[in-house]
Amino acid sequence: MSIRVFHRDNPTLRLPLISKDARFIVWPGTGAWNANMNYVVLEPGEANVPHIHSHSEDTIFIVEGEGTAVDHTHGTSTPFHAGCVVHVPAGVKHAIHADRGARIVSVGGPAPADVPLLKKVGAIPEDAEVPPSYCADLHEPGGTA
Repeated sequence: MSIRVFHRDNPTLRLPLISKDARFIVWPGTGAWNANMNYVVLEPGEANVPHIHSHSEDTIFIVEGEGTAVDHTHGTSTPFHAGCVVHVPAGVKHAIHADRGARIVSVGGPAPADVPLLKKVGAIPEDAEVPPSYCADLHEPGGTA
């Protein structure tokens, strides 16, 4: 496989769990299993459904706006604004809230790609073959391979 260029306006998956405008640009559906790049817009008052990436760290760069990163596992909330990077360790239940009166635009996502979550929401088939190059061990507790 060689270098490819993708555009945010041509996503191959949209995932309402994340927002009304969550575009998956680079993910297993495009052949990328160890990288993930999403473009997400949260309108004022909108929030993700709280979720966990059991085998992936989530990294979110805030391009525009301000809001709150909620850590449901540890019961904390942390404000952020444009230019910040939100990092969520694997296994932490979290959500991003556009609760400060501004629209949020962000890029990023879990790495490696969250195969268990993608299977759960039907974005990839339950019996999808994970390539040997995938860097997470899905046979650990919480995995689905």
